[in-house]
Amino acid sequence: MVKAGLLDPKKCVIFFDFDNTIATCDVFDNMLLLFSCDDRWVELEKRWKSGRIGSKTCLEGQLRGMRFNQKALDAYLRKIKLDPYFKRLYKFLAVKKAKTIILSDNFDYILNKTLGYNGIRKPKIYANKLKFSRKNIVTDFPFKNKDCQICAHCKTKNLLLNSKPDSVIIYIGDGASDVCPAKYANLVFAKDSLLRHFKDNKLDCLAYHNLKDVFIYLQRNLK
Repeated sequence: MVKAGLLDPKKCVIFFDFDNTIATCDVFDNMLLLFSCDDRWVELEKRWKSGRIGSKTCLEGQLRGMRFNQKALDAYLRKIKLDPYFKRLYKFLAVKKAKTIILSDNFDYILNKTLGYNGIRKPKIYANKLKFSRKNIVTDFPFKNKDCQICAHCKTKNLLLNSKPDSVIIYIGDGASDVCPAKYANLVFAKDSLLRHFKDNKLDCLAYHNLKDVFIYLQRNLK
């Protein structure tokens, strides 16, 4: 944990999770309720939460059980709301020239559409890949760590690739896929299961309720 005081924004790299962090809900989980043909996704979710399968296997299985086309997905994504302070925080970091990156175990199409509908243009995103062919939904997992079966997207790998030895790494997240990358951060903002993990393991972090808390802290501590 970095000590309290002013931070040089040009040395800071700020990593955001997406679902339940930038977005006010878990965008993919809500798709399950809207588009699933049956309840087989529930068993996959249980197996993932218990650690019996990784998120790649879970996501692939759950997508196979959904029925939607590009038009239907876009209509759903238009309704997704972001944390009210994200846009303000995102602009503030851009003015300060702080490097800002979004890491997600969701899919890039979903993130880009949702952020675009909410007025966030050309964000730096690392996520799993999804696109529409003429008849099928095509997925790819280019950031999978072959030596780890937990996450479909190894956020840690992309966090380290986008950081320098003298970087001040700031991580903002909430869930299971944030546990590993957050351990490499100098400053962690945590809520929900990520916060419980840090507390259970007596690790330093700052609890946050929403991105207003993060904005206020960074506004006070970035030079």
